[in-house]
Amino acid sequence: MLEKLKPEQIKNCTKNEMNVLCDELRTVIYNTVMQCGGHLASNLGAVESTVAMFYTFDFPNDKIVFDVGHQCYAYKLLSGRADRFSSLRQAGGISGFPKRNESEYDCYDTGHAGTSVSAAIGLAKARDLHGEQRNIIAYIGDGSFNNGLVYEALSSLKILNTNVLIVLNDNGMSISPTVGGMYEILNEIKNGDKASGIKLLENFGLTYIGVKNGNDLEEMLEAFSEAKDLMQNRSVLLHIVTKKGKGYEFSEEHPTNTHGVPPVGSPKDKEYSEVLGECLCELAAENSEITVVSAAMKEALGLSEFFEKYPERAFDVGICEENASVLCASMAAGGLKPYYAIYSTFLQRAFDEIIHDVCAQDMAVTFCIDRAGISGADGETHQGVFDLSYLSLIPNLTVAVPKDTEEFKKIMRFSAEYPHPLAIRYPRAGRTVFQSEDNELTVGKWEYLHKTNSEVTVIAAGERCLIIAMKILQNLQKQGKDFNVVNARFVKPLDTELLKTLAGKYVVTMEDNVFLGGLGAQIDGELVKLGIDCKIKNFAYRDEFIPQGGVAALQSEYGVNCKEIEEYISEILV
Repeated sequence: MLEKLKPEQIKNCTKNEMNVLCDELRTVIYNTVMQCGGHLASNLGAVESTVAMFYTFDFPNDKIVFDVGHQCYAYKLLSGRADRFSSLRQAGGISGFPKRNESEYDCYDTGHAGTSVSAAIGLAKARDLHGEQRNIIAYIGDGSFNNGLVYEALSSLKILNTNVLIVLNDNGMSISPTVGGMYEILNEIKNGDKASGIKLLENFGLTYIGVKNGNDLEEMLEAFSEAKDLMQNRSVLLHIVTKKGKGYEFSEEHPTNTHGVPPVGSPKDKEYSEVLGECLCELAAENSEITVVSAAMKEALGLSEFFEKYPERAFDVGICEENASVLCASMAAGGLKPYYAIYSTFLQRAFDEIIHDVCAQDMAVTFCIDRAGISGADGETHQGVFDLSYLSLIPNLTVAVPKDTEEFKKIMRFSAEYPHPLAIRYPRAGRTVFQSEDNELTVGKWEYLHKTNSEVTVIAAGERCLIIAMKILQNLQKQGKDFNVVNARFVKPLDTELLKTLAGKYVVTMEDNVFLGGLGAQIDGELVKLGIDCKIKNFAYRDEFIPQGGVAALQSEYGVNCKEIEEYISEILV
C-alpha cells in the first residue's frame, strides 16, 4: 500500500485504512532502521500525528518544519519517498533529516534543536508578504522546547503579527529524559493543573489546545481539524502526548537506548564516551571539585555512571548548549572544576559563550568533544569537521587531540590539574592502537611515532589520520621507503620547536577537519611566521558541507584520501 500511495490519496482513506497505514509505517520504519541505522523511538511515536496532518493539511502547499528533524520518517514515507526509503542514511540516499534539495515537501533543513518556531514564523511572514494562502506548522518535541531559541521566537510572535501552528510532541524524552522548568510546567498541564501553564503560553500569543493523545488517530484528526480552523486568525499550540517507541515493546521500555540505533551487525569498538565516563569517575573520586555538565545527552556521552555515583555534582541542563557553557564558566569562577561533555556539532551553538564566558575569563573548563571529525550517516548537520578551526582561533584555549584511547586517558588525567580552558576532541569509536614510550605530556609538545633520517615528515592529528599515516608507512617500508610520523596531539598551541627542525624538508599534514583554520592551515601560517622554508602538502576536508555516508568513504572523497597521500609520499621519496 505504502509505495503506491500518493500523498493526496490519504484524504480519501477511511479511519480504518489510516490505522492500517499507521501499522505499515511502523513496520517499514522499524525494518529500515534495523538495516540502515537511524532514529527509531521518536519516529515510532510520531506516526499517528503525521498521518492525521496529511489528512488535514495540504502538503507541500502547507509547510511543516520538524524539530530537530529526526521525527520526519513517517512524513518522508507519506510524501512520495517510500520507494527510496530503504536507502535511508546511506551515501546518495534518503537523509534522516528534512532536506530541501531532496523533496518539495521539505521546506527547511533541520538537524539541531530549537529552530522550528523561528523558522515557522519566518515562513509565515514570507507567506503574509506574498499574499499566499497556506498553513505553517512547527512540529517540536518537548526536549527541543527547552531550547532558549524557542523563547526568543515566541517573544517575537506577537510583534511579528502572524499565525502559525506549533505541534508540541511531548514524549518525556530528548535523548535522555527531558528535564527543566518548562518540562515541569508541561507535566503540571498533563496532570490537570492547567491554569498557570496555559496562561504562560497564551501570554506569548498562542491559543492552547490539549492535552491530546498523539497515538490515537481519531483524536489527532479532531485536534488538527480544530487547530486548522483556529489558526486562520491566530497562532495555536497543540499539545500532544506520544509514546516514544510506540508499537515495539523493547523500544517503548528503552526509549533512550533506541533513540539512535546502529544497523544490526555493526562492529562495536570501544567508544571514547565509555573511556570518558570511566576517567571522570576516577578523577571525581580523587577531587571533590570535579563536576560534569551535559545538554540532554548523558547516556550517549558515557556519563550515566557519573550521574549515579555523584548526583550532586552532575548537571543535565536539557538542550541548552549555551546555558551549559556559561554554567561551566561560572562554576569554575566559584572554584569548581567543570567538565562539559558534548558532541562537536552541538558545541558550535555555544561559540560565543566559549569565547566570552570561558576563554576571555581564562576559566578552567574542560570541553570533552565527542563525535569530532566526520560522523557519517547523519549528514551535513552532524559532521564535526569545524571544531579544530573555530576553537583554535580563541585565545587562552588549549586544543588537544588524543591519538588513541590510552592517550585520551593521559590527557584526561592531565586536565584535572590544568588551570586554563581545555578542549579535547575525539571521534566516536576508538582503540588503543599505538605503542609509545613517551609518557610526558606537555602542552604544545608533539611526539614522534616513527623517527628516521627521512626528508619527509607526516604530521597528523587524531586516531583516524594517524592510523592512515602508519598504514601508508607500512606499505612504503615494504618498498624500502621510509618517513617520519608525528602525533600532533596538541593542535593549539603548535609545537614550534619541532617545526623549526623541518627546514628544507617535505612536510605532509593530515587532519579529520576542514582545511580552513585547521591544523594544516595553522602549520602553514606558523612556518611563514617563523621564516622556515618547507615543501608542504596539506590533506584535510574541502570547503564544502559533507553529506551522509560511511566515514572512511567520506574521508577519502572529501580530501583525506589514503591512496592519494601514499602516492604523493611515494613520489617525493624517489
